[in-house]
Amino acid sequence: MALKEISNIRFCSCHDSQYIKPKRMLFCENGKERSWDIIEAHDSVAILLYHQPKDSFVMVKQFRPAVYLKESTRKTPNLKVELGYTFELCAGITDKAGKSLKKIAQEEILEECGYEIPLENIHKITEFYSSVGFAGSKQTLFFATIDESCRQNQGGGIDDENIKIISFCFWNENRSL
Repeated sequence: MALKEISNIRFCSCHDSQYIKPKRMLFCENGKERSWDIIEAHDSVAILLYHQPKDSFVMVKQFRPAVYLKESTRKTPNLKVELGYTFELCAGITDKAGKSLKKIAQEEILEECGYEIPLENIHKITEFYSSVGFAGSKQTLFFATIDESCRQNQGGGIDDENIKIISFCFWNENRSL
């Protein structure tokens, strides 16, 4: 799957987003009045996928506008990546009412990577807060082992997400990271 060309980039104000809500929190800390700008955002799931026959981890590559913005303003001359593209774990926001986190993780694996994994084969590792300085969203991390018998489609996301599936082998000849 070829990545799409990103062009005609421009910026505008963000009003009435279904994903984020900017707010300013006012509070007293040790008797001193303070304020903090925050973003109310969805929690998320992420899945570490191990492809056993290939002895590799499956990740996704996709364009992230926020990364593009930051990297384009940094003017890093030796940056050897496609501007705005990231390598990430398969992941998604938890905005599907009535579904368990494990079920959302299962759906994300199928949508992004094309593998159908039974719920009992998806294991919770931990949960933690991310973007703690401005969002405080919680991410729940899962693990699943896959092979080609689980493949249902080519993945790539939904709604024109433009996701590319990448396999990474992190081992050296001594089987250490």
